[in-house]
Amino acid sequence: MLPTGRCLLWLGLVLASVCTSLESAASSNSTTAPLNVLLIIVDDLRPSLGCYGDKLVRSPNIDQLASHSLLFQNAFAQQAVCAPSRVSFLTGRRPDTTRLYDFNSYWRVHAGNFSTIPQYFKENGYVTMSVGKVFHPGISSNYSDDSPFSWSVPPYHPSSEKYENTKTCRGPDGELHANLLCPVDVADVPEGTLPDKQSTKQAIRLLEKMKTSARPFFLAVGYHKPHIPFRYPKEFQKLYPLENITLAPDPQVPAGLPPVAYNPWMDIRRREDVQALNLSVPYGPIPVDFQRKIRQSYFASVSYLDTQVGHLLSALDDLQLANSTIIVFVSDHGWALGEHGEWAKYSNFDVATRVPLMFYVPGRTALLPEAGEKLFPYIDPFDSIPELMEPGRQVMDLVELLSLFPTLAGLAGLHVPPRCPVPSFRVAQCREGQSLVKYFRFQDLDKDRYLRGNPRESIAYSQYPRPADSPQWNSDKPSLKDIKVMGYSIRTIDYRYTVWVGFNPHEFLANFSDVHAGELYFVDSDPLQDHNMYNESRGRDLLQSLMP
Repeated sequence: MLPTGRCLLWLGLVLASVCTSLESAASSNSTTAPLNVLLIIVDDLRPSLGCYGDKLVRSPNIDQLASHSLLFQNAFAQQAVCAPSRVSFLTGRRPDTTRLYDFNSYWRVHAGNFSTIPQYFKENGYVTMSVGKVFHPGISSNYSDDSPFSWSVPPYHPSSEKYENTKTCRGPDGELHANLLCPVDVADVPEGTLPDKQSTKQAIRLLEKMKTSARPFFLAVGYHKPHIPFRYPKEFQKLYPLENITLAPDPQVPAGLPPVAYNPWMDIRRREDVQALNLSVPYGPIPVDFQRKIRQSYFASVSYLDTQVGHLLSALDDLQLANSTIIVFVSDHGWALGEHGEWAKYSNFDVATRVPLMFYVPGRTALLPEAGEKLFPYIDPFDSIPELMEPGRQVMDLVELLSLFPTLAGLAGLHVPPRCPVPSFRVAQCREGQSLVKYFRFQDLDKDRYLRGNPRESIAYSQYPRPADSPQWNSDKPSLKDIKVMGYSIRTIDYRYTVWVGFNPHEFLANFSDVHAGELYFVDSDPLQDHNMYNESRGRDLLQSLMP
């Protein structure tokens, strides 16, 4: 148990990080044309990619992008669920500032009239466009994807999106079901297409239009896969024979895991094929053969996603826009594939919060392409790929998705919004994350492939709400009114420390004197975060040393 009166560690570290002096981003160069921005946001993608060292997953097009990019090895989301994470990084504010922990409020009404990344670029002369899932649809983006504030033209959503959760999965019985595992023959599904295919085609159409525009563009493209259900072209299953699929290295619920920390993956359980397994609640477990099938379909969905990214980047190349466009590739959060006996997101573990993040900046992360040269030729994942492409430069420091806003502004040569005061509910334009532009200031593209700063200043914060101290039917996605406990998590180079404290949803206040449970994992000796040392002597010694 943390000592009484000293339980404001989380708040103190947040204030310290806000108050730390941050170097300003690159200044604008008025003599050069502004760079365009292509922001690719993927749903539920953990760093299961070749460029992150995964030897099973075939992601040649994303790996090719990484080979020309600055890749961040340790990037973390601020809350591992779609709407809160997206609103957080698109506004540059933490969930405790946006006050969005669920899906049921619009931050401009509920918290403050905070500016967004696309809004800021729009106000600086950019044509801003949204394709697919960028903001989470519904109440959390005012049923409009934050239009007209963020976008110059109405956002595009693929027409086939409405079939994602309907009975379009043909089962062994020949009938259509709403399954978790849903490899399909694309010719047989409604409209004969899938949402991500439609989004790619629309994004390419917009790029073609913007090719002749006198104004720079900011195009955000949001891909659905590998979000559940795993509805993807069935041929991608062939890339992952079941005999090659291993289980998670730690498929058991850790003995020392506090019940409040466990997510019971209720959205998985609601799928018809999972219901047929008749699993016990809340801990399962899922039969081993079905675990392999889930992992197979997740990886197949990633390879399907990779082809869409490949077609999009190849079109950017063909339109000769690669030498004038910043490309950012990021996911909103990770996804557990059986680690700790968990599936889906909804936790503070690395598997749920760690995400891929990479930036391609023409002339900085890669040399400008010569006339006729293609940086991003399409690579078919079914072809024989001779060797894994190495990422360009890699940053090992821990970073937060909050840094997207100031970093993109700085790389585009725009004025970087100032740091937010505390509190900042009445400040429309400021940022709570630090700029990452300092990592792009290197001279020789062939030297110093791994970039490191001061590891003691490398900290990422995440949080997750719960309705009770033990798993409930709504533990994964509690509505604001039902939140009773908040898990605040600090990830450093050495450890992940999470404290679960009482939370008042009416006042949006955490009570750090009301500690319900704690977790402490030492990363070097326990990289999978299976051995909770919070109540062990070594853990108590570390926590004592952190106290003021």
